[in-house]
Amino acid sequence: MSPPALRFLNVAKRYAQSAVLRDITLDVAPGEIFGLVGVNGAGKTSLIKCLLDFQALDGGRIEIFGVDSKLPAARRPLAFLPERFTPPYYLTGEDFLKYVLTLHGRQYDPADTARTLDALDLEHAALKRTVRAYSKGMTQKLGLAACLLSHKQLYVLDEPASGLDPKAHVLFKRRMRHVRETGAAVFLTSHALADIDELCDRLAILHDGRLQFVGTPDECRARYGADTLEQAFMASIG
Repeated sequence: MSPPALRFLNVAKRYAQSAVLRDITLDVAPGEIFGLVGVNGAGKTSLIKCLLDFQALDGGRIEIFGVDSKLPAARRPLAFLPERFTPPYYLTGEDFLKYVLTLHGRQYDPADTARTLDALDLEHAALKRTVRAYSKGMTQKLGLAACLLSHKQLYVLDEPASGLDPKAHVLFKRRMRHVRETGAAVFLTSHALADIDELCDRLAILHDGRLQFVGTPDECRARYGADTLEQAFMASIG
């Protein structure tokens, strides 16, 4: 039996005397789109930083495909897009993609790049311009393209639809479903509960550093006797 794409086991994190993550335990399966939701300050970013070994755990363990996340080799199957994605302003879009693919150990493939740009509605001509000229939406599409062109087994995306226009938003969700069909896993955060409801196989509600719920959107509505995921979320955080 293959290991989970992601496994959080009794994860704890403190800043000084303040606990920001308390006994977080959950799995994300290969081929699953998993959404992490919570209010600002709930601990979502701290959990991602611990996953990426940007900060040390104070308890518990995180595994990526069965490998301890503290080991550099654990992160080879992973691509990450931060919430505040800011590529070097002096690079062209094409230079940035080539740079990121080099870091991932992949060759730049113009045909693959063109297909990915089309899938995200980013005009091909934008790659010849420096990213200082990009709008917020174009910058976000470039970051998503860089992740997707890496063809990883796991994508960790922090607010990936931020800044996308309605057309690009629809295309992004379509692309995420395609990623799932390839067998890759997606672990994403979003404040848009409608997106979580439509896109995610399962979700976790994180509040005050604790998991309030883990399961499918339908199970979440049923747990809290709610008609909508928004109502269920509000009931879960009390």
